[in-house]
Amino acid sequence: MKCPFCKPESKAILYEDSLIRILTDSYPASRGHLLVVSKRHVENWRDLKEEEKLALIKGMELAMEALKEALNPDGFNVGINLGKAAGQTVPHLHVHVIPRWEGDCNHPRGGVRKAVLDLEDENLSMKGRWVRNRLSEGEVKALKRSLSFF
Repeated sequence: MKCPFCKPESKAILYEDSLIRILTDSYPASRGHLLVVSKRHVENWRDLKEEEKLALIKGMELAMEALKEALNPDGFNVGINLGKAAGQTVPHLHVHVIPRWEGDCNHPRGGVRKAVLDLEDENLSMKGRWVRNRLSEGEVKALKRSLSFF
């Protein structure tokens, strides 16, 4: 399988430095769903160098700051799926930064813990939902602008 994070589409790249990239998610769970990706192809957290781990955490903070400035969400879900059993579908380590708004779902309580309850991800089975969650060109430009200050 060709890794989509090793050579992502340029339109998906919002920020990059020598260790990480911040990308828009192709199947966004919410408007502004971003991915913080190690540039080096690594599947597991334990295979990262310390500087890469720190860069991913910094990237998560950058993503949240840019999203706060550009879209003003009320909160965030942040997570990493490590291994197929945990739902990792792309074998390249990445951090999900998912902005959340009051009232954006019926049952927000439990957040990321829903994944272990064996509930289907309705976002993936409802194409209209992830298409609707994609950012406009203007919103992508606003996020790139926010990230250019770092």
